[in-house]
Amino acid sequence: MKKYKILTITILTAISWHCSEPKDLFNIDSTGLKQVYKPNESIQLKIENKKEIAIDSVVYFANEVKLGTAKKNNSLTIKLNQLLFGTQDIKALVYYEGKNASCITSFELVSNITPKMLAFTIVNTYNHDIEAYTQGLEFHNGILYEGTGQRGESSLRKTDYKTGTITKKIGLDPQYFGEGITFFNNKLYQLTWQEKVGFIYNPDTFEKEKTFDYFKDIEGWGLTHNDKYLIMSDGSNTIYFLDPNTQKLVKSIQVYTDTSKIEQLNELEWIDGKIWANVYQKDAIAIINPENGAVEAVLNLAELKSKIKQHPEVDVLNGIAYNPKTKTIFVTGKNWDKMFEIKINP
Repeated sequence: MKKYKILTITILTAISWHCSEPKDLFNIDSTGLKQVYKPNESIQLKIENKKEIAIDSVVYFANEVKLGTAKKNNSLTIKLNQLLFGTQDIKALVYYEGKNASCITSFELVSNITPKMLAFTIVNTYNHDIEAYTQGLEFHNGILYEGTGQRGESSLRKTDYKTGTITKKIGLDPQYFGEGITFFNNKLYQLTWQEKVGFIYNPDTFEKEKTFDYFKDIEGWGLTHNDKYLIMSDGSNTIYFLDPNTQKLVKSIQVYTDTSKIEQLNELEWIDGKIWANVYQKDAIAIINPENGAVEAVLNLAELKSKIKQHPEVDVLNGIAYNPKTKTIFVTGKNWDKMFEIKINP
């Protein structure tokens, strides 16, 4: 897979502009426009009208959402805090002489928050199944549940985390590659990777009660929940909020630092009102504001890799479980022989 460096990705989005037919009448004036903006900024959109044609009005849009209508000087000032992070496709619909023409430009909107770096302390170290290709990890009613991946090896299991003993386990059908897990209203949800379906189980018996299709053609990676939504990742920088009853999309956010988008978001966990996300191929966790996608902090767990058994199958950090009873966080990785209970330093 393509690798990304957290917090240091270079944005390559370039500003471009053009108008539809008839050509060469209007453009969005690019004077002073930048490639990258932050929400605390504003921009002035105006039309370049070299042939001085009489313009009746201009309607501006961002990603097909109307921003406003300009009549005086055909310009409109936009406060960028009303827009979501990501590429902003700006369109101007110019009305003139009973006709209209559309012009477009684009820029990137990133966060205005510089993520702080968190430090942690290891509280305990536990045994973990070295053959578990960990995809999802979550506490429910004091019990640690784990979902694992790989076709023909994917499973769902309950674990006595203090001993590492697996107390209950079922395997997925061989065609499925298991991914993230979570709970909602005492139901256990599990994603699959490329099969575009998820499963709902009875958490006590592991009886499968429902299979559901994804809301669109995406992969399944991480899964968590708050008190209202299932929250899903697909390996991009987008996080989706789903209706837990229908598994349909309600809204989404794009995850950004103050310099770049953060892609390959993987296993997710909801902790104290924030989304914690493993970043695939990185020994780090991003702590994300669920309202706008801003990365507010980063937890570097690279040192844990040196504390596990080194073997040919050992893979990346993956798996975050918050234990509300102890208010500590459990982390592990794919084919790691250890699981770590940690707390964040003040």
